[in-house]
Amino acid sequence: MTLDKNALFSDAFPFWPELDQGQRQTLIDGSFLSAIPKGTVTHQAQQGCKGLQLVLEGQLRVYIVSEEGREVTLYRVRAGEVCVMSSSCLMDAIVFEVLIEAMADTQVLTIPSPILAPVLQRCPKAELFLYKTASTRFADVMWTMQQILFMGADRRVAIFLWEEFRQNGPVIRLTHDEIARCIGSAREVVTRVLNYFAQEGLVALGRGKITLLQPDALQKLC
Repeated sequence: MTLDKNALFSDAFPFWPELDQGQRQTLIDGSFLSAIPKGTVTHQAQQGCKGLQLVLEGQLRVYIVSEEGREVTLYRVRAGEVCVMSSSCLMDAIVFEVLIEAMADTQVLTIPSPILAPVLQRCPKAELFLYKTASTRFADVMWTMQQILFMGADRRVAIFLWEEFRQNGPVIRLTHDEIARCIGSAREVVTRVLNYFAQEGLVALGRGKITLLQPDALQKLC
């Protein structure tokens, strides 16, 4: 796969013009492409800090696991977006542990932490970008917690389906279990809600996919 790393980094990183040619070349030469199969946990606390990851294709899920084994998805990173939690060791304010899983076959371009760290030290705008991106993600985390604590399962499923519709169109190729893990619920609860939506004519259920039949009506439930 031939990549124009300079163009990719220029589009993804607003601090790119602030770097000198040597710094840019260091990041270009030091970065590498990885293919992550669906279902692979690509980051765990005990594995250390991989570095900054730019998602080219697919999707990553950042989540935590309770002592009872319950998974709560904090947010997802889609194509064209940057995953900062894989470089949390570069940010002193990030103290909690997360896991990162590929929700689909995913391609990422990684800048390893030892390569990125000197650039962050010499370019304040690069470090600011890292913290601003993390701040935005924490806003996503707060939204997730608000849904789990204060919203019923039917509304949470409706919000999830509507967001997927906006991103990918009316056909959502996810299982009930995958949706449950994304919204921090049980598969049985998600199945019950989806069956109700199907009875109301809002969706059509198929093997491994959900087709939205009335997106506007579904949005009103959000």
